[in-house]
Amino acid sequence: MSLVLEARAAPNVTATPDKLLVGLIGAGIQRSLTPAMHEEEARAQGLRLHYQLIDLDRAGQGPEALPTLLSAARTMGFAGLNITYPCKQAVIPLLDDLSDEARAMGAVNTVVFADGRAVGHNTDGSGWRWGFERQLPGADLRRVVLLGAGGAGSAIAHAVLRMGAAALVIVDSDGPRASALAASLNAVYPGARASGSTSARDALQGASGLIHATPTGMDKLPGLPLDATLLRPDLWVSEIVYFPLETALLKAARALGCGISDGGGMAVGQAVRAFERFTGRPADAARMDAHFRRLVAQRR
Repeated sequence: MSLVLEARAAPNVTATPDKLLVGLIGAGIQRSLTPAMHEEEARAQGLRLHYQLIDLDRAGQGPEALPTLLSAARTMGFAGLNITYPCKQAVIPLLDDLSDEARAMGAVNTVVFADGRAVGHNTDGSGWRWGFERQLPGADLRRVVLLGAGGAGSAIAHAVLRMGAAALVIVDSDGPRASALAASLNAVYPGARASGSTSARDALQGASGLIHATPTGMDKLPGLPLDATLLRPDLWVSEIVYFPLETALLKAARALGCGISDGGGMAVGQAVRAFERFTGRPADAARMDAHFRRLVAQRR
């Protein structure tokens, strides 16, 4: 079945104040908990919302399908779409406008359809910040080390600098990529506070916190993203992986007594922001977080 036909097979829901159709476009997204989070929060608010997964892998297609998919979504009255790998950059030329955050990051993970226009937003950074501040309030941001200069890492880097970090060291095995991200950040934020490195050991000297933004530690890619001996009790550790919620990195950090922030915070924070943009209503973040953690426990 083609992606367009799969999307059209969803219930014929038109965007109204109490009835919404939204979805997610990406590759390998069948295990996503986002549909359940959105639909449950909508039910709790008395809304009828259907969340459609549009999986590129299932249809054997790639980002080249985006023009057709966005056109179909507009025609069918979607209120909006979440966008994930590998489409966060490819979707940009197809949109009518971008939020300041999405423009600065050069990536979109949420598209809102309204008044005949498609506007792109990025809730990765704000979603991570929501979870981080909830789990590690008042964390020391004097010197923050970020592992991973990919899409998630880039969004989090913007958030960290907006939070006032005095220094941000981006560590990536691809040195030029880390340096390029640091340069792009320094072009946006004052103080030349970002730098790139290929050595976690060097970067962590004198660091106050560590953010992990690579896939290492996921169920399908187990292990540690760095030598555990580099961790210290005075270092806080933030994780973006949430399958499992307690990764090998968080287990090692917890054993040392480090303050920790798990990847569930970012997952929920993203969903909260997207729900509010799709529906125009405030989400109950605590309720969505509790539901997310029940879902993760059931999967386990």
